[in-house]
Amino acid sequence: MRPMTSQRDPQMLPFMKMHGLGNDFVVVDSRAAQLEITTAMARGIAHRRFGLGFDQLAIISNARPDSDADAHLTFYNADGSTSAACGNATRCIARHLIDETGKTALHLTTDRGDLRAQEAGHGLTAVNMGPPQLDWNEIPLAEEMDTLELPIEGGPTATGMGNPHCTFFVEDADVIPLEEFGPRYEHHPLYPQRTNVQIAHLVGPDHLRMRVWERGVGITLASGSSSCATAVAAARKGLTGRKVRIDLDGGTLWIDWREDGVWMTGETMHVASGSFTRQFLESLGQ
Repeated sequence: MRPMTSQRDPQMLPFMKMHGLGNDFVVVDSRAAQLEITTAMARGIAHRRFGLGFDQLAIISNARPDSDADAHLTFYNADGSTSAACGNATRCIARHLIDETGKTALHLTTDRGDLRAQEAGHGLTAVNMGPPQLDWNEIPLAEEMDTLELPIEGGPTATGMGNPHCTFFVEDADVIPLEEFGPRYEHHPLYPQRTNVQIAHLVGPDHLRMRVWERGVGITLASGSSSCATAVAAARKGLTGRKVRIDLDGGTLWIDWREDGVWMTGETMHVASGSFTRQFLESLGQ
């Protein structure tokens, strides 16, 4: 990871380690000096033995000069690929910026578009992940079809939340071998950009249990965009209303599909702050 200016010594390049319900992130603040990120660098930092480890790497940058946004966020998966959206990372960064600025509401930009975040009280942070993408070409799928029930065994629902999702509703999500099930559908030919895979079952009225396989990552303890997609799919299928509780392996998120977008509320954790060493950065070719 190489600063494009000389304002930072790479020996002291700082990072924050955060998680949202066990969905963990390395966050680098590049507002003071623009950073150049490569696939190899993202993979190196993501390695849980030779690097630091993360589900996603998130970069905080300055918003465009013509924007009134508080910051711009960029996301990388553990395999080095990029993602336009990452709900839990957005919540974690929003909490950091709320604490930093004293604001109770934020305007953030991402490749997904403009997102709003706000203080939700009791240590919770809420983010509006924007309207769901329900048309086949927006998700995107490989060909035109009804996104409510795909021509795949189990009739999953396709949803876009700035990244593609494939949601299966089953009798018991906990008995599905996700380590086999997830990669089978991540690379399904209907999804040209691969997909996140969710399996969920109804616990009670407006209450779901969900497990997640993230594209480019694997099994995760939680996923914000997957939770939003699952809530939207459940409401479209008439399984729930538009405001639901979702229990994940790492904890609980509350999703509210409103007219202005899909709001996600939950806990965040700033675990530690540190700096990448020169030796480590040089091992990545920097």
